[in-house]
Order: sequence, then structure tokens, then C-alpha cells
Amino acid sequence: MLMRRFTLSITCPDRIGIVAAVTGFIAGHGGSVLEAAQHGDLGTGRFFLRIEVVADSLGFSASEFKERFAPLADEFDMTWNVSDSAERKRVVIFVSKEDHCLADLLYRWRSGELECDIPAVISNHEDLRAFVEWHDVAFHYVPVPGGESDKGRAFAEMERVLGAEQAETIVLARYMQIIPAEMCARHPGQIINIHHSFLPSFAGARPYHQAFDRGVKLIGATCHYVTADLDEGPIIEQDTYRIDHADGPDELRRVGREIERSVLARGLRWHLEDRVLLNGAKTIVFT
Repeated sequence: MLMRRFTLSITCPDRIGIVAAVTGFIAGHGGSVLEAAQHGDLGTGRFFLRIEVVADSLGFSASEFKERFAPLADEFDMTWNVSDSAERKRVVIFVSKEDHCLADLLYRWRSGELECDIPAVISNHEDLRAFVEWHDVAFHYVPVPGGESDKGRAFAEMERVLGAEQAETIVLARYMQIIPAEMCARHPGQIINIHHSFLPSFAGARPYHQAFDRGVKLIGATCHYVTADLDEGPIIEQDTYRIDHADGPDELRRVGREIERSVLARGLRWHLEDRVLLNGAKTIVFT
């Protein structure tokens, strides 16, 4: 069992004294720091900070931490958050027919590698119902018809499920539908996708066939946040694997699946641990 910790993540305009003020606040309340990381972006003038504190060293709750820290945050014009490791984030997974990413996430969750709750899986196909329910996870079949009005009703039902399950994070584990702009706007920085390509190359459909036709020597996968711009959201994690001229589309797809699993799992884990901070169209990832 990991030690209970509070994680403070901060984004603000860069200026002298931020680190001193934050660490002074923590030390002034008897807090013991487990981990700290910071980054100043010279291009944007923004500063990013993440600090883990032993919860019991402070002697008060996460909600009281927020109350006490708020005046300091206002002084430095911070966008900030405090999370409590004792309060597990709730993750709902979207999936279509391919099961490799879903299976990997459910295994890592059951083994304790991913610190979260997964109360439900939503799919536009029935194929994976038995597999999901075997893990004692609720399965919601929400077909997505072709008509725009029908699609609207489908995604409204998905929003209903997300609300009922109190979802804080949505993971697209090879969910082969485009998320509407309205849903993206309602969940900024909360929808994580795995794209079976080393973006920005080969966006869209059939990227392994695109890569084969182009004769690339490296293939990869990209974990990113979803925005209204298809496959252009801020990138969280990527990885590649070397191939050669003898590898056809099927081999590229087989290798690609292995990369997809590991990249998505790392990206989700870093998100759950509040290691990913948004920096415009990019991310700061404190690994």
C-alpha cells in the first residue's frame, strides 16, 4: 500500500519567488515533500510545478489544504489543483471491437498498477460484453448510427452514463468513433485517446497501411488528449519500433498493437498521478 499523499499541481505566469512561496507554505505547515518537479517555459512565460506531500505530515484534509492555499494561489495568479491519493479517480473506457488496449488496461487495473476505479465500459458494439462483465465491470452498449440526430442521441446517452458513474477521466481504448466537439468541450483535458500512429504522421484511418505504402522504417503510437480537432490534441506519450522492407501491413499492425498497449497505459498512469500539465497545444509531463 502506497503512502497517502496530496499532489499539488500548478500552472501560472513565471516570476521570481514561486517555488520559495509554495515550499515555504508546505514547510510552514509541517509538510514533508516526497517528490517535486518544475519547469519554466521561456517561450510562453508560463511556469509549471508539481509537488507530492505526505498527507499525514500536514495534519489536515485536502479540502482544508485548498482553503489555506487559495490566498497564495491568488497572489501568483495560479491555475492549480490538489488531489488526494486516497480518493481514486473514476475512469470510464470507450471501446469498439478491438480488445488489446482494453484487456491491457483491465489487467493493470486489477493488478493494482493503475490507481483508479473503472466502474463502466461503453461500446458501440456488443462483442466485448462478456469479457468486460467477467471483470465485474458494467458494460453499456450504445450504438452510434449514421444519422446526425441519431448520433446526438447516442452521445447524449453516453453523457448520461458518464454522469451516473461520476467519471473524471474517459479513455478511448481504440474507440472508432469521432467524439463530438460538444463532448470535447465538456471534458477538457479529461479524454485520453490512443492513436495507432506516431502523430502527426498518418492521422486518420488505416495508419499502418499508410505507413506501409510510404515505406517508413519506424512505426509508433501516440497517447493524447482529445480535442475537437481530430488527432491533434496535446500529446502525452509516444513510442516507436523499427521495422524493415520485409514487414507487411499485418506485421506492422501486430507490432503496433504492442506499442499501443504500453503507450496508453503509461499515458493514463501519468494522468492519474497528476503528472501531465497542459501547456497550450502541448503538455508538460513530470515522469
